[in-house]
This record gives sequence, C-alpha cells and structure tokens, in this order.
Amino acid sequence: MELLLETVALYSLKLAYETEGHSPILRDDPLMGSCDREVFGLLVRRGDLAGIQGEIGRCLNLALGAVGGVDTVMGRELHRLAKDVSAVRMIEGFYAPAATLRNYLRDVL
Repeated sequence: MELLLETVALYSLKLAYETEGHSPILRDDPLMGSCDREVFGLLVRRGDLAGIQGEIGRCLNLALGAVGGVDTVMGRELHRLAKDVSAVRMIEGFYAPAATLRNYLRDVL
C-alpha cells in the first residue's frame, strides 16, 4: 500500500513540476517531502486515514492545476478519481481507487 501511495504522489508531483530538459523528479527528491514510502507506511500503520488523504490530496491539487483545473477533460477525470480516494472510509479501501488513480496519472505522463 505504501508504495502505491508514494507512486500516486510521485506521478502527481512529476505532472506538476517536471519540465522537459531538466532532471526528472525521483523518489528521493526533496520535493517529495512528506510523500515518501516511510511516511505513508507510518500513516497506514497508525490507521491515519485523514493524514493519508491530506498528503495525497495536496499532491493531487498540484497535478490538477498542472492539467488546467476541473474545466479541462483531464482535470475533470482527475478530480473524479481524486474524489474516489477522498471518499474512502477505511484504510483497506484505499487500494482500488489509488491504483486507478496511479494508472491514470501514469497514462497522462
């Protein structure tokens, strides 16, 4: 689960900040901040649903801005998928919506 959440965050930040011709954003980039696997692992072990949703939401808001907001086709789809993640009420329910979101972000990149 931690790797999946970290990947969603990484793809979101890549979409928001990575530019052509510059070094790619990697998992150990300082830009990842509190969105690395260890932090997500701690949040998952604590059962901190709000913490996970907050970190993922922060990254997704950046990605949403990068695709032009909810007024674009990609933005509407990203927003819909983000709502699915924010609607999760138990840690165990994160996998399916997070995997769908990861796949969407990977395709957009």
